[in-house]
Amino acid sequence: MAITSTGIGSGLDVNSIVSQLTAIEKQPLTSLKVKAAKLQVQLTTVGQIQSQVSALASAATSLGSVLGWKGVTASSANPSAIGVSATSVAVPANFNVEVTALAKAQSVALPTTVGSPALPTATEQLGYGTLSIQVGSKAAVNVTIADGKGTLSDIAAKINATTGVGVTATVVNDPSGKQNLLIRSNSTGSDGAFTITATEGTGGTISVPSNLSRLSYVSGNYAMASTQAAQNAAITLNGVAATSSTNTFANVVPGVTLTALQTTTQPAEVKIERDTASITKALQGFVSAYNALNATLSEATKYDAATNVAGPMQGDSVVTGLSNAMRRLMGSVLDTGSSYKRVADVGLTAGLGGDLALDTSKFSAAMAADLSNVQTLFTAYNGTDAKNGFGVRVKDFANGLLASSGTVTGKSSAIQKAIATNTAEQTRINDKASLFEARLKKQYSGLDSKMAQLNALNSYVAQQVTTWNKSNN
Repeated sequence: MAITSTGIGSGLDVNSIVSQLTAIEKQPLTSLKVKAAKLQVQLTTVGQIQSQVSALASAATSLGSVLGWKGVTASSANPSAIGVSATSVAVPANFNVEVTALAKAQSVALPTTVGSPALPTATEQLGYGTLSIQVGSKAAVNVTIADGKGTLSDIAAKINATTGVGVTATVVNDPSGKQNLLIRSNSTGSDGAFTITATEGTGGTISVPSNLSRLSYVSGNYAMASTQAAQNAAITLNGVAATSSTNTFANVVPGVTLTALQTTTQPAEVKIERDTASITKALQGFVSAYNALNATLSEATKYDAATNVAGPMQGDSVVTGLSNAMRRLMGSVLDTGSSYKRVADVGLTAGLGGDLALDTSKFSAAMAADLSNVQTLFTAYNGTDAKNGFGVRVKDFANGLLASSGTVTGKSSAIQKAIATNTAEQTRINDKASLFEARLKKQYSGLDSKMAQLNALNSYVAQQVTTWNKSNN
């Protein structure tokens, strides 16, 4: 049975003694906890470095991509009449564009000229049979009009419900109570021109005889009247004519899409220019990513002599080596085949603290003077690091740091391993101290029992001596 009041038998402050001896056993925990806190700060710092290296790789990828340098901008001097867009396929150029015609969709209706048959009423049966509607070169689609379903509303509904017919029918109410049928192509231009062939039904009982032929619109039988002829859009581009069934002209100039919005009375200039603004923006993004990483590296490795406080990675060879490698990379001579050999030649320079700065005026002037060579400086890929462009080199450098065998990834893994080792050591010491404490308590419990027995024996002997002395007197 365990003794719950240790020290009663011996008269010693056993709990205090055990507590102090156990604390001595746990003394190594103090330095381990300090080291663990430092390791956690280091892990956080390396995690931040990893994230910023990844951002640098992304920015360098954009800078080193040939496609990123092929972007163009498109503008129209008369955007209300001529819309324009362009892809990277387009070559910078200027064009004078004139819109001479807009695309129109063919439409027909029942004639209302003098001498034409009167328009039907809303309930009047026009006829029954089959309407064969052919749009452009597509196969004709048959629309069957049943006997007794020959009002203009019925016919319009049947046409509109027929899949793939390619036209839309609309009933128009006349102020006098009569109705007309407007049939319009769903497509503009000559490709949307249509014909309607009517075949009268026979044997009907409600509508006799059928008069469906009034809806014919085919060579030799124009019973319907044209309300708008199919028309292609037409433009001239530097005097060269071009047409389109729609108001969109795609790839008349490779990579350029022109949209005719209204006819013009004089040409409007359309410009396709290299998008140098996006290139400058990409380089500025790279500068921001680089400087953010440089600031983290500087802060992590600095030593403040005034406060005697060191950064979490001060003296660390991996982080210091990364900082030095970045500086060497920025100042390297590039053998890309470009007339420019250093990024400083086009306005990208590093200051004393390692931060980059972009002289946008110098960079813009270099692009204006020789865009091809500026691009080569950043995007050249010649198979070896020494001859690759700056963007490609930085991308490969950053991705190498983040690879499974990369130095930054390795550093993170090493710190995590050290944290795991530290945690295991703390657990070992705590377990050892717990066993030591339990052993001490057991030992002092045994001492208490012995002391209690001795005290009882001492009292008995004393009592016997006292009794003997009294009996002899």
